Amino acid sequence: MAEDLYKVLGVDRNASEAEIKKAYRQLARQYHPDVNKDPGAEAKFKEIQKAYGILSDAQKKANYDQFGVTDDQPGASGFGGFSAESMEDIFDTFFGGSGRRPGGAQRQGPRQGEDLRYDLELNLEDVAKGVAKELDIFHLEHCGTCSGSGSKAGSSKVTCSQCKGSGQIRTVQRTMLGNFSQVTTCHSCGGSGQVIKDPCPSCFGKGLEKKKKRIRVDVPAGVETGNKLRVSREGNYGENGGPAGDLYVFISVKEHDYFERHDHDIYLEIEVPFTQLILGTDVEIPTVDGHAMLKIPEGTQPSTILRLKGKGIPNLRGFGRGDQHVKVLATFPQKLSSKEKTLVEELAVLQGVDPKKKGIFSIKR
Repeated sequence: MAEDLYKVLGVDRNASEAEIKKAYRQLARQYHPDVNKDPGAEAKFKEIQKAYGILSDAQKKANYDQFGVTDDQPGASGFGGFSAESMEDIFDTFFGGSGRRPGGAQRQGPRQGEDLRYDLELNLEDVAKGVAKELDIFHLEHCGTCSGSGSKAGSSKVTCSQCKGSGQIRTVQRTMLGNFSQVTTCHSCGGSGQVIKDPCPSCFGKGLEKKKKRIRVDVPAGVETGNKLRVSREGNYGENGGPAGDLYVFISVKEHDYFERHDHDIYLEIEVPFTQLILGTDVEIPTVDGHAMLKIPEGTQPSTILRLKGKGIPNLRGFGRGDQHVKVLATFPQKLSSKEKTLVEELAVLQGVDPKKKGIFSIKR
């Protein structure tokens, strides 16, 4: 009686395609002759291959499930009884690929330089009107001594002795399925095929050196903490003549002493003597643009919020501007002179309130 192929792979007869593939990969790694030198490992490996070659093929699997037999004629599957999918899985198992022969290493050409980050802190007044800032940055530029070549003056790059100028190293790996060539990038030259014989004494062969540079950045009005500005080509220069990276300016806005920002609106609290709330007045208050006059109508109640239209933060996209909201708080004297007390009592009487009566209160409905 033929051996149960499902038992060979250690899976249930109702196992899914993914479960069958996973079991095969684990067993193939365990019993491959190049890994397992125990007696019988090679025979076990062939048995595992045969089982998977059948169970991974939908037609063969259906025939096996129904009749318990398969067509084992040599060459029926195009490669020793294995389907094309089965062969891709073998490559995947031992070379980490996706079913294709290893290789295809490419030479290392020009590479773009790294992006840089600069953290810029602004105050609210800068945010309100926009500001130009001079930034001192350090980034990698082409070496001034060798003009970026990396070689000492009077010398030049030579052909890499490891890869003979090809930029690639070819190795042959022996498996039960035959010899397979694998191509990797040459570590000595990084794939360029050339190496620097006499390095530049300034940059030690890198072709780049760190330099300080002052650049101007125009910060638009309306930015907020977390916004970032991109300054093109002000990052590190690229290797092998590659383009420079970018500089990203990350914005943070300092907490203000008395303003609070909510989206595009500004909030401010001021204290005004209660007499001015009663009589009404004009007071000069700060704004993000300087100073402005705020009209307080007579009879204004404590904690009333008044609005100065258009005195907030501009929209970053240019769609209008927020407002400034001013919360008016009343201040009361802690002690009154006898004359002040008399005047307040007279006012209370005029308002229909008996200042001598105790426990006066009202509930607003």
